[in-house]
Amino acid sequence: MTKTKIAPSLLAADFGNLQRDVEMVNKSEADWHHIDVMDGVFVPNISYGMPVIKAIQKYATKPLDVHLMIVDPNRYIETFAALGAKILTVHYEACTHLHRTLQTIKANGMKTGVALNPHTNIKLLEDIINDIDIVLIMSVNPGFGGQSFIENTYNKIKALKELITRKGAKTEIEIDGGVTSANAKKLVEAGADVLVAGSFVFKSDNPTQTILDLIKATDIH
Repeated sequence: MTKTKIAPSLLAADFGNLQRDVEMVNKSEADWHHIDVMDGVFVPNISYGMPVIKAIQKYATKPLDVHLMIVDPNRYIETFAALGAKILTVHYEACTHLHRTLQTIKANGMKTGVALNPHTNIKLLEDIINDIDIVLIMSVNPGFGGQSFIENTYNKIKALKELITRKGAKTEIEIDGGVTSANAKKLVEAGADVLVAGSFVFKSDNPTQTILDLIKATDIH
């Protein structure tokens, strides 16, 4: 069984000590830096833009997992590739021509990700699942950190896993929102491959240990 990947969300980091927090993730057992980009239009919040991501990239030694919660993400695909993103996730709800968007992401040397809001049905990915490297299921409504986990997420993970298996796809399942060591095991048992954790990691007294606790919680042997 492959190890569940942990992707601490830097949205919950201390922006006054961003280098310190990026280096903490580098030294920890986490796998990726998760970067939430919000534009105040697609979601009711603004997070950070290109200069901050450039600063993160300068110190990051682990892959940048960039999640675009923005309208018209096609405008910025080449920009995020230049900033060092290894995975670029766009929202299904923000892409009129999703297949074309995924082709452009791949052409720019990044892995393709598609995020689904809590109300968006897994079945909508039926015709495109083989073109997606990662499906990110939002387990909270996008736009703010620290929200409560939506319980229907488990059903969505199982439905997505069934679709991936039926289509013979190699797609990984990523969960973002309200992830803690209390629900991590259940998420992995349902079929999750990657867990994003923001407040749970960065607001804890010992973030490095909290990442280890998440990893231990995902061990379903």
